[in-house]
Amino acid sequence: MTSVSHPLVARARHLADDLLAPHAERVDQEGVPAGHIDAVKRSGLLAVSAPEEYGGVPAAVARETAEILAGACCSTWFVQTQHHTPVATLAKSASPARDRLLGPLARGELLAGVAYAHLRAHPRVPVRAMRTRDGWRFEGTVPWFTGWGLNDVVLLAGVTESDEVLFAFTEARAQPGLRASPPMRLAALTAARTVSLELDGLWLPEEAVVLRQPYEEWAATDRLKTVNASPAVFGIAEAALALLDDATAGPFRARLSAVRAQAHALADQFAPHEHLEDRLALRTQSYAVLQAATTAAVVAGGGRAMSLAGKPQRLAREALFLMVQGQTKESRRAHLKALGGGLA
Repeated sequence: MTSVSHPLVARARHLADDLLAPHAERVDQEGVPAGHIDAVKRSGLLAVSAPEEYGGVPAAVARETAEILAGACCSTWFVQTQHHTPVATLAKSASPARDRLLGPLARGELLAGVAYAHLRAHPRVPVRAMRTRDGWRFEGTVPWFTGWGLNDVVLLAGVTESDEVLFAFTEARAQPGLRASPPMRLAALTAARTVSLELDGLWLPEEAVVLRQPYEEWAATDRLKTVNASPAVFGIAEAALALLDDATAGPFRARLSAVRAQAHALADQFAPHEHLEDRLALRTQSYAVLQAATTAAVVAGGGRAMSLAGKPQRLAREALFLMVQGQTKESRRAHLKALGGGLA
């Protein structure tokens, strides 16, 4: 792992070593406890995507803290990583919600979740936002919402009749027009408390809106976010390699370091819209290293690796999850092509 010198990196390591990693297998089976989220809130890590005056940090610092948290407890990382999109969205907004929410979110007084991945299903519209006289009404189904029962607020998105995306904040609780399903049982990260949300006339006032933009403009920006390798992939891979002896881990670690360095160089040295094919190629390469590293940890662990109390099987399942997290049509196509090429 790269080593960035920053107080938040030190706090992330302390949190990972003292709380998250020692309890990761239990959390995987029982769910992310409120105490873990309280610790993240107190750490200052929820400000990494905020403007500098609110505690925001350089991208390299944010990446390393994400690697550390994901490698220690991917479920806890996944709950808190939802928070950073609402913070970044508010930072660019002129909405009244910015003054009301940005400070509390950056200080860790509130934890935010997101309900917008369904926008990537366009032209299908799972959630419709309809204008009312003094606000907006939401109808439809949010297929995935992570952190139910842990989040304080949710950034909810819908598509308007004029094909705009509309993002607005509401409280993350059952309320008139908003109902959550029972928590989903998943192959990995069940602990992150993921539900679907049924929206049946949920009304939100105009001042809750933080973004309204033509769909194609939003989608163009969103696509730029999904071509880069995820820091969580590197964190999980590092955790898996730590289970191997040095001689066995050496070749894996060399490949991991090379892919990470190239991915970070593209992110730091070029504009987000540049070298998209190279970024996507490195994303798929990071998955290959992740899969190899977690498989090696299972093989090295033998039969004991299959115990639900064992770390290798948890990391292998988390690797499967990361392969589809944040997936778009473009990233899926590139990943499948890379996998097929390995069979030629």
